[in-house]
Amino acid sequence: MKPVFILFSFFTIAVSFSYQPNTPEMAVQKYTYLAIGDSYTIGESVPATENFPNQTVQLLQKENNITAEARIIAKTGWTTDELEAGILAADKEDPLLPSYDFVSLLIGVNNQYRGRSVEDYKPEFEALLKKAIRFTGNNANHVVVLSIPDWGITPFAEGRNRSQIAAEIDAYNKANKEIALQYKVHYIDITPWTREAATDHSLLAADGLHPSGKEYKRWAVAMSQYLKSFF
Repeated sequence: MKPVFILFSFFTIAVSFSYQPNTPEMAVQKYTYLAIGDSYTIGESVPATENFPNQTVQLLQKENNITAEARIIAKTGWTTDELEAGILAADKEDPLLPSYDFVSLLIGVNNQYRGRSVEDYKPEFEALLKKAIRFTGNNANHVVVLSIPDWGITPFAEGRNRSQIAAEIDAYNKANKEIALQYKVHYIDITPWTREAATDHSLLAADGLHPSGKEYKRWAVAMSQYLKSFF
């Protein structure tokens, strides 16, 4: 697994989407969205337009007559502590906005892969979640946490203990869900969907490990369904 998860190329992506209303009477609303995480947020092995943050803003643009701006701070291989450092580095390179309308957080698979304990993960995840909430101006319900996908069902995991991987992923997700609910942020459990890739390889990218654009669209639909309730 090292060739994919431990890939140290840094990505900070700013994407703007524009939408022209059909009539002058239709007011265009503008929102900002910050997505922080790891390879699952970048969309490793798929075009940038197919990762879930960009598909989310595309759906919001198409269905809700808005202009959305998304900034993605993520890197393949990042653990919780590396994401924390990466956010600080990204802010120095290209300062973050004082606040964002929405923030998503998905992190932890590399903690699990490197054999780190769930107990070590909990305080680091909580610190990141608190930071995400601050990024929204302390509007906790404007933060979305996504569960960690189960990479153990992928062809890349051939020869590994898939049951153990699943159990460890479940333990990590139990922890991040409990913390998310404690802080009253929205939680989307995408893990069961990712397990469908065991029999449906169209849900996987060409690398046989990461989700495909088709799979990311399901996450984006869930995200957009929640976010549009604020419009």
